[in-house]
Amino acid sequence: MTRDVAIVATAQRPLEQHTRLTSVELIAPAIAAALRQAGLERDEIGFWCHGSCDYMSGQPFSFVSAVDAIGAWPPVVESHVEGDGALALYEAWIKIQSGECDTALVFANGKTTAGPIDRILTLQLDPYMVAPLWPGATAIAAVQARACLDAGVVTEAAMAAVVARSIADGIANPNVGWGTPATESELLARPYVTAPLRAHDCGLPADGTVAVVLAAGDAARSLCARPAWIRGIDHRIASQRFGAASLTESSSATSAAHHAGVGADRVDIAEIYAPFSHQHLLLTAALGLDTERTVINPSGGALCANPQMAAGLIRFAEAADRILAGVADRAVAHSTSGPCLQQNLVAVLEGA
Repeated sequence: MTRDVAIVATAQRPLEQHTRLTSVELIAPAIAAALRQAGLERDEIGFWCHGSCDYMSGQPFSFVSAVDAIGAWPPVVESHVEGDGALALYEAWIKIQSGECDTALVFANGKTTAGPIDRILTLQLDPYMVAPLWPGATAIAAVQARACLDAGVVTEAAMAAVVARSIADGIANPNVGWGTPATESELLARPYVTAPLRAHDCGLPADGTVAVVLAAGDAARSLCARPAWIRGIDHRIASQRFGAASLTESSSATSAAHHAGVGADRVDIAEIYAPFSHQHLLLTAALGLDTERTVINPSGGALCANPQMAAGLIRFAEAADRILAGVADRAVAHSTSGPCLQQNLVAVLEGA
């Protein structure tokens, strides 16, 4: 039998670029803020799960040092996911479903501007046929964007419209706050960086961290007046091999959305992790979102700030915050990883 599990608290550190803070210095304040919001002490957390990537730190087992942010005492049950924090949330949700704990704290951090992230992400590609060519993440996305444009699935004007909205929403987001407003025509007049992608079509690298507290059943109700209940969650993976999956759609996102129950009722807001503007359009279609009824990425999304390994969990936090505040009754949270929307995690959050 599935247990009722909800997000009861979230905390983010305002995003920045080229931070000189260590991972522990980034993570510790977010953990403390999330615990404070939930009204919990550290020894009341049954499970801790961390999402990050050693390649971004340039050293193996870098996540071990990040555990210092949890504290040396009391001893904890802890796990790590070499990937986005949204996947760590999925692990924590499963841990609670197993009955081993009633509460969990999930956190993620990414210092995306500490190194050449476009080159680093090449290491996630096929190590025999693709990675040795060092194409770069942006070049791979550009191939996908070109396929979508040629197929008529997206247009450059539609991509520019997505970016213009993202910039405006990002400026209004206290965790971002940067950006210069631009019209669609102004964006389209800018040069390509990797055709057909312009600089604004690519998520802006950023450094940041986020923490989320999960609780089950009565524990969630006692900690929060309006928990963001996870009513459905699903993770799907498409083939890593280029040519084996269509570049003009995301079947794994569609499958995950179906199994999570996105289409069962209206969706008030959706926070989708789209690192590139054309992927925003692909995901909107793949998830079956009605742009007339659903507010998509009111936070600004990853286009205005993309802290790799934390950006997916941030989408969950942003969606949950609107449930917690009573702004929305039903929300979709989404995270992706891998090239060309290879992996997709989708969850439905409800306030009642």
